[in-house]
Amino acid sequence: MMEKEEIFSKVLRAGRRTYFFDVRATKADDYYLTITESKKFTNDDGSFHYKKHKIYIYKEDFAEFKDILAEMTDFIINEKGDEVISERHQKDFKKEYATPRVTEAELKAPESFTDINFDDI
Repeated sequence: MMEKEEIFSKVLRAGRRTYFFDVRATKADDYYLTITESKKFTNDDGSFHYKKHKIYIYKEDFAEFKDILAEMTDFIINEKGDEVISERHQKDFKKEYATPRVTEAELKAPESFTDINFDDI
């Protein structure tokens, strides 16, 4: 299927991902939206390639799509705030270990096992 040229476009660059928002026309000359995620991958030899995923959103779905997208993004911001907490997005991120390291010998020691009575669960 050959797609027509974009009528109106916006681009969002987000690290290794780029999002393309494109208004296109149907054969009947009505408009619809495509959202394409393009993600850059680097090969071992230094060359790179892109993987793309595209969704099509038609006018009859705009209102519900917009409402659900707003609801979902609001939920995330309300629950977790808008600060990025991903290790990948924080340049000064240092991994901290909350639990002390246990040696393999300690794991195999019989005294480290606990008797569990499944009737109590």
